[in-house]
Formats: sequence, C-alpha cells, structure tokens
Amino acid sequence: MTELIEILKAVLFGLVEGVTEWLPISSTGHLILLNEAVKLDVSESFYSMFEVVIQLGAILAVVVLFWSQIWPFGRKNNQVPLSRNGLGKWIKTDIFKLWFHILVSAIPAAVVGILADDWIEEHFYTYQMVAVMLIIFGIAFILIENKHKGKPAKINAVADIGYDTALFIGLFQLIAAVFPGTSRSGATIVGALLIGVSRTVAAEYTFFMAIPVMFGASLLKMLKFGFHYSVNEIVILLVGTIIAFVVSLLVIQFLMGYIKKHDFKVFGWYRIILGTLVLLLGLLGVVHA
Repeated sequence: MTELIEILKAVLFGLVEGVTEWLPISSTGHLILLNEAVKLDVSESFYSMFEVVIQLGAILAVVVLFWSQIWPFGRKNNQVPLSRNGLGKWIKTDIFKLWFHILVSAIPAAVVGILADDWIEEHFYTYQMVAVMLIIFGIAFILIENKHKGKPAKINAVADIGYDTALFIGLFQLIAAVFPGTSRSGATIVGALLIGVSRTVAAEYTFFMAIPVMFGASLLKMLKFGFHYSVNEIVILLVGTIIAFVVSLLVIQFLMGYIKKHDFKVFGWYRIILGTLVLLLGLLGVVHA
C-alpha cells in the first residue's frame, strides 16, 4: 500500500513538472509548493536528483515533437545540404547552424552550473527567492507585452537568430540557472521578446535550448547522486519521468497554439499571484526556507 502511494505521488510530481516546465510559470516554484504538501518518502539527496531528472521526460517530448527541425541528418527536406553529392547531401547545414547557436546560448548557464551548482542550491533555493523571482518576471512579462503591443517582430524565424541574439538569450537563461523561481522558459522568452523575437520563435528556441541544458543538468545530478538505487527509487524515477513526458507532449502543443492568438500577459499575472501566495504561505509557516 505504501509503495502504491509513493507511485501516485510520483505521478503527481510528473504531472506538475510536465505542465510547469514549458509554461513560463516556474516549475521550481510549483514543485516547492507540491513538496510541502505531498512529500515523497525518499532521502533528501534522492529528491534533489529526482526533481531534476524527471525533466528528461519533458525534454524527450520536445525531441519527439520537433524532430524534423532539430535532427541535422537526412536527405528528406534538406533545403541547405552541405554538398550536392556524397555524404554532404545527408547533412543539413541550416540545422547544424541552429545547434551552434543553441550551444552559444547554453554556455553561460552550463559553466555556472558546473562550477557552482551546489553553492547556488544551498544559498538561493529558498521560498523567498522563488517568490521574488516569480513576481519580478511576472511584472516583466506584462511590461514587455504592453511595450511591444501592435509592433511587428524583428525576428520571425528561428533561422534568423544570430550569434549575438543567441548569447543575449543565453544570459537570460543564466539568470534562471542562478535564481530559482525565475523559470528557465520564462527568462529566455523575456530575453527574446526584449530584442524583438516573435512569441512563436521565442517559445520554439526556448524549447530547443532546453535540450542540452536539461540533459546536462540531469546527468550532473545523477553523477552526484551515484547509480545505486533501490527498486522503489527506480520505479518512482521512471514513473515521474514518463508522466512528465506524456503531459509535456500536450502542454507544448497547447502553448504553441495559444501564443499564436494571445500574448504572455496571463502568465505574468499568474506568476505575480503565485509569488504572492508563496510569500504568504512562508509567513504563515506553511512553506519553509
């Protein structure tokens, strides 16, 4: 019975991860609240690893949905082959160029994550920090959308993102890597909107950026935890990851459809409300630092 309850908890964590990872509302903030209400019966070190590794499920959803846009090999729809003959006709140079841009975007967060992951988690993973960053970037979404209302976007295709734009967006991802509650997708979308990237392109590029960053973060956490799992831990990890994958498939498709007709302000207001709620619950002693 106890094992079944823990599996159901893992389902709930996977559900929350799958929804909040892609909507710009901070998966960290939601997982903190969920962990206060529904704690998994696992060690602190396992949970610290679990909440990161279940992101692999979310990332696999991006790979599945955008495979044709991110896989750089193949003759089908190869509009910019490396050469007309030989192996070069199987290489999609435009997608390789996209990956070079993504790597530039990933470098700032990757360097800081490798050098200071434990220090950041120890000093910044508090409900106060999460709440403040939820509110700050919620306000940013509203202000930026108001400022750009009615103005045409300068960048309307992922292929139009240059190295300078990629680095600028990567610096916003760095903010999310350091300050929990910022939301990785939220920070990168804000950065992209600031410099005139369209909502659709900002969201797509954010999805692609997440692939190396979240794979790297998951691998780092797994290496630090080690590979000695109990059967229950393996089941919990697999269930959370699979649920995050399935839910992410649905949420990503919803978001891409939503932003074609709406702006991001609703997410900004949601962040402000959630951040305020986290602060209030902290003052009441419901959420702990």
